[in-house]
Amino acid sequence: MSDDAIRDAPPRRRLSLGGASGQIGLLAIVIGFWVVFSSLAPGFLSTFNLFNLGRSLAVDIVIGFSQMVVLATGGMNLAVGSIGVCAVMFTGFLLQDLGLPIPAAMALALVLGTLLGWLNGMAIVKTGVNSFIITLASASLYLGAMLILTKAVPYSELPAAVGAFGRLKIGTFLSPLLVIAIVIGAALFVLYRFSTLGRQILAAGANPRAAAMSGVPVDRVIVFSHGLSGFLAACAGLMLVARLGAAVPSVGGEEWLLPSFLGPVLGGTLLSGGVVAVVGTMIGAALVTTIRSGLLVLQIGNFWLQLFLGLILLFAVFVDRYRSVYAERRSTRQR
Repeated sequence: MSDDAIRDAPPRRRLSLGGASGQIGLLAIVIGFWVVFSSLAPGFLSTFNLFNLGRSLAVDIVIGFSQMVVLATGGMNLAVGSIGVCAVMFTGFLLQDLGLPIPAAMALALVLGTLLGWLNGMAIVKTGVNSFIITLASASLYLGAMLILTKAVPYSELPAAVGAFGRLKIGTFLSPLLVIAIVIGAALFVLYRFSTLGRQILAAGANPRAAAMSGVPVDRVIVFSHGLSGFLAACAGLMLVARLGAAVPSVGGEEWLLPSFLGPVLGGTLLSGGVVAVVGTMIGAALVTTIRSGLLVLQIGNFWLQLFLGLILLFAVFVDRYRSVYAERRSTRQR
């Protein structure tokens, strides 16, 4: 891999932030889809579509980040969509029913998302149950509780400033939501590249037992990663509120599940943990958004989108398996 390895970590295989070569190849695929879609539908490159594509991309990137930070520990978070929709509806309740200022409502929604993710992490480390089971259960629990409390009624009378921000343009077609997603990506890159905490997270994901023997607080970093995942899922939910100008209960849930895995895994994050790819996740999210937008412009049914995304995820899993085996063999040869 082209990125510098984190050499002071104890796991069996080398830790890194994902390889640049694979990301370049993924970027080439995205560009190829852009060429195809722009040839088949000239409206794909219109300023209107590019603006909407950028807003969708911002959400997909942050959804991918919310899964990536847990994959780094070797776990997964199937409750990403449920946490996101809880943040969406909580924001609507605070703004419409309680009349709180927009900054206060959004801050509290982020706190809620972080708390729900933290609860997942605590349940995992306290019970020792696999994150798949815990987050699968909490996904239903969070979503069901939200639907019961809100009766699944949208909040459509939010302050006009919320929707106005989502429609805001920087220049001709750039959305500030995309700028926010890039800033979040930069912060995550700094976390994993330069901080001790980031190294500990990757070490815990690569080999929890060896990391613990080396003094890494494995349980603490798992809880932190799930709390961060909840925070990022809430961020994605707030972006959707700004994009739609309303709080709608159907924006999250299972719809986020495939995109949340596709971006990180396509970008180079290992499902087995220990390796993250921040830039790769952004490119992987761009592929998902491009395919969705292209099929929409071509007026192809949504069921085709699900088929394509499922096939891409299956391909990504095979690639992930190859990368994992290759990393193990490379580490064995170096020892």
